[in-house]
Formats: sequence, structure tokens, C-alpha cells
Amino acid sequence: MKNTKVFILTTLGVFCTTFTASAWSVNNFLMTGPKAYLTYSTSVAVGAQHGIEECKFQFAWERWNCPESALQLSTHNGLRSATKETSFVHAISSAGVMYTLTRNCSMGDFDNCGCDDSRNGRIGGRGWVWGGCSDNVEFGERISKLFVDALETGQDSRALMNLHNNEAGRLAVKSTMKRTCKCHGVSGSCSIQTCWLQLAEFREIGNYLKIKHDQSLKLEMDKRRMRAGNSADNRGAIAEAFSSLVATELIYLEDSPDYCVRNASLGLHGTEGRECLQSGKNLSQWEKRSCRRLCTECGLKVEEKRTETVTSCNCKFHWCCTVKCEQCRQVVTKHYCSRRERDQSPNSNRRKHRPHRR
Repeated sequence: MKNTKVFILTTLGVFCTTFTASAWSVNNFLMTGPKAYLTYSTSVAVGAQHGIEECKFQFAWERWNCPESALQLSTHNGLRSATKETSFVHAISSAGVMYTLTRNCSMGDFDNCGCDDSRNGRIGGRGWVWGGCSDNVEFGERISKLFVDALETGQDSRALMNLHNNEAGRLAVKSTMKRTCKCHGVSGSCSIQTCWLQLAEFREIGNYLKIKHDQSLKLEMDKRRMRAGNSADNRGAIAEAFSSLVATELIYLEDSPDYCVRNASLGLHGTEGRECLQSGKNLSQWEKRSCRRLCTECGLKVEEKRTETVTSCNCKFHWCCTVKCEQCRQVVTKHYCSRRERDQSPNSNRRKHRPHRR
């Protein structure tokens, strides 16, 4: 069976260079193996993109904002870092793939898959029984593993870290599922309910994994054993370190670099030129502090820019049959991080390092 499940994949990360806002092309994957799996490749690609869009949303107002350079998922093909941000990329991408496969399965998009009715008819709790069309997460989990985990072929700590975070992403999909029920009984008395499990909105999964990212655990390896040079001992040290981990938690191996400053070798753009928020309706405290976090604490100043926009307004319908509108002008104020005048000198490096707090 293993010989028939050979996948030769380019990294899932190629989507950010070839993917527009529409949909992935199946050609982003180079695969050999059972032709049946080609059925799922489009869903896998769309799911991975869904995960990355969520990554960009969750980190929109943070120093690291899920840049394209961070989206290479394979350890042997570009993403060499093992930071907590890397852990989130793996988890949310894995979750996105599983989520899309599960949803497409339940919608009947695949001939060999449908609702999970394995528990239908059983007593679920007081006053309710299993029934209806539960989302088939077991199918989504199994197929997503074949695609996403196949990218990791190594046995080193970094590869095992990625596999662990992939699994944490899949478990997040399961952990956030919702029970949905329908009442039955005379005159709507709801004497008994039929219930099934449904996927949560993907935003809820993103929120769940963002909390896991904020609470992620740095895995300290036994460096004395790792330096011994004995490959069997190395594997033993790695296995021992991973044995006590909780499957739902995100883990990382390396401290994050300074995301304030540009670093071309790491593909980091820094925060200079980034937009931040100072005022607006319905802003969270985290968003309101974005100018301080992105600009001030990175040694930059907040620059206000005003632009005039022209839109159609006060439109009226005239019989028959035209619509006439007025041209309304509005001044829009936005804020950006820019270099301080005294920092224009190449020798200037006076940025204060402050703790990164919410």
C-alpha cells in the first residue's frame, strides 16, 4: 500500500507566488501515485490558500504579518526556520486543507465520500439522538495527512516539529466542531432532538490556533546528546523530547528574529512603510495599539497621510430609465510607519527594544 501512495510534491508554499485571489491550479502539485487522489488536489490547494488567508488576517496588525516568504511548507525546500510563526503556518495550512476536504465531502463533491452517519440512531444524551448529516472529518483528516504530511521526509527535530504542528492544526478542526440539533415532537414540543456535528466557521479555527500560537511551547533539545554525533543517539534524544508533548499544542525550536527590521536573507520586510491603526469604529485594543507596536517600539515614527477619494453618492432613479449620481469627495486619513529624521544616517541605530505585549 505504501508503494502506491507515493507523492512527489512541490511545496504547498508555491501558492503565494502563483496564486491570485481566485483559485489554485492543480498544476501547483506534481504528483505520482493513484489517479484517485488527483480528485482531491484542487480541494487541497484551495484549502491551503484558505489557511494562508486566515494567517494574514490573524497577523494583519503584528510585526510579522504572514509574508509570502514564510509560506514554504517543506523543510527541504525553503522554510528552514523553526519559530513559533512557522508553527502557526503549518497548523493553519493543515487545518485549511482538512477543512476544505471535509466540507467538500459532506457536500457530495466526491463520489466516494459523504456525510458521517456512523453514529446515527444512537443515544447522544438526555433528550437527543445522533442523526442528520455530520461532517465527515475522519475523511478530511485522512486525505489531508496524505498530502500535507508527505512534504516531510526527514527524521530530524525540525521535520518532526512540522508534523506535530500539522497534526495540531487538524485537531483544531475537530476541537471546534459544533453540535447542531433539530427538534421533533407534537406541535413543536421538542420532546426529542436529532443532532449532528458541523464544522465551525474557519475564522473560529483561526482564532483557536492564534491562541495556541500565543501560548506555544519552545522545545529544548538535549544538545549534549545531539552533539555526540551518534545518529542512533540523536534519534533517541529527539524521540524523548517529543514523547511528552500534548498533541493539541503548537511547538517551536528557535526564537523569532527581530521583525522590526528588514532582513533580505530571511525574507523579512520590517515594519517601515506598514499601515497601522489609531482610531476608528469597533477597533479592538490590540488594533488600537498597532501604531505603537509597529512604529514607536520599532524606532519609527507614525506618519499621517491624507488622501482625497471621489465616490458616487446621492444616486437617484429618473423615469425612464437612468440613474444620476453626484460626485462626493471625502478625505481619508491613514497612518504609516516611517523612519525618523535622525535615523536617515546609516550609522544611526537607536531603536529601543521593548517587550512585545498585548
